[in-house]
Amino acid sequence: QVQLVESGGGLVQAGGSLRLSCAASGRTFSPYAMGWFRQAPGKDREFVAATRWSGGSTDYAGSVKGRFTISRDNAKNTVYLQMNSLKPEDTAVYRCAARKSMMSYSSTYFPNNYDYWGQGTQVTVSS
Repeated sequence: QVQLVESGGGLVQAGGSLRLSCAASGRTFSPYAMGWFRQAPGKDREFVAATRWSGGSTDYAGSVKGRFTISRDNAKNTVYLQMNSLKPEDTAVYRCAARKSMMSYSSTYFPNNYDYWGQGTQVTVSS
């Protein structure tokens, strides 16, 4: 069984930065991909960023490209989301997710294609 635990959320002013972490635990952890999603009140869960566990290719939602960076530390079973130039519209609960097996490139964006989820961490950006 894999468990994902996020940390690093908080309250920040617009223009500020936060770094989210997602630590995975489990006897064997070798996902195909890890992703970050977010959900604001009254809105659907939306894709933020994803990375392949091997090879390290990354992908971003257009709304965060150039501001957010996803990275991973395979030795620590941890994925990070560095968020810079934060905007009030980035306010949401951020959750990390893991996909066990290979999936198509286009499947990366859809939360239903992930197998494990963390509980989430709140990010609030004040104007």
